[in-house]
Amino acid sequence: MPKYVYDFTEGNKDLKDLLGGKGANLAEMTNLGLPVPPGFTITTEACRRFLADGALPPGLQEEIDTHLGALEGRMGRRLGQADDPLLVSVRSGAKFSMPGMMETVLNIGLNDESVHGLAKQAGGNERFAWDSYRRLIQMFGKTVQGIDGELFDEAFEELKNGRGDLDLDAAELRGLVETFKGIVRAETGHDFPADPREQLRMAITAVFESWNAPRAILYRRQERIPADLGTAVNVCTMVFGNCGMDSGTGVAFTRDPGTGHQGVYGDYLQNAQGEDVVAGIRNTMSLQDLEGIDKNSYDELMRIMEKLENHYRDLCDIEFTIENGKLWMLQTRVGKRTAGAAFRIAVQLVDQGLIDLDEAVNRVTGDQLAQLMFPRFAKDETRTRITKGMNASPGAAVGKAVFSSERAVELAARGEDVILVRRETNPDDLAGMIAARGVLTSRGGKTSHAAVVARGMGKTCVCGAEELEVSTKERRFTAPGGVEVAEGDVISIDGSTGEVFLGEVPVVASPVVEYFEGSCAEEDELVRAVHRVMTHADSLRRLAVRANADNAEDAARARRFGAQGIGLCRTEHMFLGERRRLVEDLVLADADDERERALAALEPLQKADFIEIFQAMDGLPVTIRLIDPPLHEFLPDYTELSVKVALAGDRAEAKDRRLLAAVKRLHEQNPMLGLRGVRLGLVIPGLFAMQVRAIAEAAKEVPGTRAEIMIPLVGAVQELEHVKDEATKILAEAGVEALVGTMIEVPRAALTAGQIAEAAEFFSFGTNDLTQMTWGFSRDDVEAAFFSRYLDLGVFGVSPFETLDRDGVGRLVRLAAEEGRRTRPDLKLGICGEHGGDPESIHFCHEAGLDYVSCSPFRIPVARLEAGRAALASGGSDTR
Repeated sequence: MPKYVYDFTEGNKDLKDLLGGKGANLAEMTNLGLPVPPGFTITTEACRRFLADGALPPGLQEEIDTHLGALEGRMGRRLGQADDPLLVSVRSGAKFSMPGMMETVLNIGLNDESVHGLAKQAGGNERFAWDSYRRLIQMFGKTVQGIDGELFDEAFEELKNGRGDLDLDAAELRGLVETFKGIVRAETGHDFPADPREQLRMAITAVFESWNAPRAILYRRQERIPADLGTAVNVCTMVFGNCGMDSGTGVAFTRDPGTGHQGVYGDYLQNAQGEDVVAGIRNTMSLQDLEGIDKNSYDELMRIMEKLENHYRDLCDIEFTIENGKLWMLQTRVGKRTAGAAFRIAVQLVDQGLIDLDEAVNRVTGDQLAQLMFPRFAKDETRTRITKGMNASPGAAVGKAVFSSERAVELAARGEDVILVRRETNPDDLAGMIAARGVLTSRGGKTSHAAVVARGMGKTCVCGAEELEVSTKERRFTAPGGVEVAEGDVISIDGSTGEVFLGEVPVVASPVVEYFEGSCAEEDELVRAVHRVMTHADSLRRLAVRANADNAEDAARARRFGAQGIGLCRTEHMFLGERRRLVEDLVLADADDERERALAALEPLQKADFIEIFQAMDGLPVTIRLIDPPLHEFLPDYTELSVKVALAGDRAEAKDRRLLAAVKRLHEQNPMLGLRGVRLGLVIPGLFAMQVRAIAEAAKEVPGTRAEIMIPLVGAVQELEHVKDEATKILAEAGVEALVGTMIEVPRAALTAGQIAEAAEFFSFGTNDLTQMTWGFSRDDVEAAFFSRYLDLGVFGVSPFETLDRDGVGRLVRLAAEEGRRTRPDLKLGICGEHGGDPESIHFCHEAGLDYVSCSPFRIPVARLEAGRAALASGGSDTR
């Protein structure tokens, strides 16, 4: 039979999986000889068994009884003993800190008899005893018996009648206990349980059940904490901070969790129990004030804090109680901190010799680095929030609301800041998105067009602000409360929170971005910390980091951010704007000579684009994807064009009629599964050849160019062979060398990767489409439709478009990598989907043996850091 209960003397800080964070650290402090009240921990395994079976596992109650008996013997008192009671607290404690998410019950063991024994223990302090009793009933009733806490609060406030807690005397508190017991009786139909052991059993059960409380589930989802860990339960001898003014409770940090600066940080509250500090029922005093109240306890606390920080080699968060001048340690854990504090503290600890640079890299995350890079709004109490949507792309943006891409470009050209407001965006809005400071949509989710493109550009974006009624025709939107914003009115959007504000909210620039851009010296303390961590991460990583960049400006920015090449250059973005007319000519071509003229007009434009990109990358590899989207995306909207032709009647222009016929011909029920990618190159003669010639001619003009030509949407090796044969001839005629490979984005390509590698010199995993096709849903449609429900039900822990689905899509990636390299051992492998900038997905790419990840320029520093952390996590091993 498994062991379910451990005394504090039996565990240590390395047993967090079994004892939870709180139990493991209580055991560690006990082993260090610190003043920890005796107690024991019920394991997470017991919780998992309870949640699975709906009852305490066999043998657990007997173990609890044995450990409780040992605790009673050690303390010389029995639980709830009438004349000299032992009282205990029952607290949750999962492996990962979930502050306030699960249950705690204090003062277990009090009843109508033992309350008098507690007063006797406290030297006749009846007020303290009845205060402790009312706390038990209030906390037990709310957390264990499920009674609305406001019922207790209202009764308490009515009794106080404007007075403070400490102004109530023993008689009033005794009356309050009777009132509370009446509430329990009325709400449950039963008296408050007087049996101390029944109180303990019910409290333990309640803590187990709180693992699946809605707030705990929500917190775990937010923090990506696995749902199957369970919580431990800690049963600890009570020590009391509410014995009088020589007692109290507090929270301390060994350094400032907000900034990382060293010093004494924390709060203390006299004559109080722990929940009083958190609840804010009275104003606390600073930890420094404790020195003047109880210098002995303060000095001892400072010594313990130093000892704990040196022992854990990190910022420690500490809970303590002082009982009649005696200091007790109730909890310690590695403290949560802001992103800036995380980087500062990591470097400080290196300088103190407590950790090395490897550990410093482990102590920070890509998500924290991303937070430091976002521009942000200054705190301003006068700002007016008008709605909230999805925080699609972080940052802070202020500008005039505009409702068309053309208007955005026009005003931006005058030097004005604008926010592009749309119901949703499409490829036609690209110019407006580039021109705008930020994008606001009333539809779509975090993987909508607006969100994906905005993130790629490092552009602030709020999507799915459903409360807004956007009228592009009238150039205005209406927000809740009748607030109306017309074109030209200034708004502010916060991509980190999804909030939308009326008027201008001041923006604070990020010095970390300025550092990566090369415009900020390393004098700033935070920047120095980031520099040291990033430099070491770069020295560790095996994965190269490339950029998704479609123009010279993005390519140059990517290099400043540390990109080692371009992993995805999307040529379709080069066909927008005025060039769409040439694409229309290509589609409308009825004869070979017309098609050749259209292609001949496009080729020099493509060549010029590639020359600029090759020059910006200066000899670094550039992977260019040949045109991928369906051609209909470059044509007018079918409905709009139909209306235009119908209204014109006989006067309709011939070109409009031909365009309408072409749009009808190219119309597909599901265009993303239709005529696109490699299929375009095989169906439309000369299209891919024109692009390859442009690449070859551009490469000839930029010495040292390392071009890589990527054929999209290949599902069979025969498709790739046809295109590669043509491309190879063109490259040979131009006297240019370039790799020819493919994007693995169709499941069949992954399953037949061994065959495809016979023709492909590299694979680039397009995990956006691979995820869509593997799951069988469209990312543009499903997030708003049912993703939130799937997250609630636990079908997803996180959207598979945000973090790579290891079990499904990831398995295809591994299979393709293994079979591809079995055919071609020197096969180059990369990833260019959105996942290339996601921290968890980057770790997967390292494990799978990929050579590089590619992501948007603004995510490159995050990818560099996480690639270094991935190397550390695997011991620096190369899985190839």
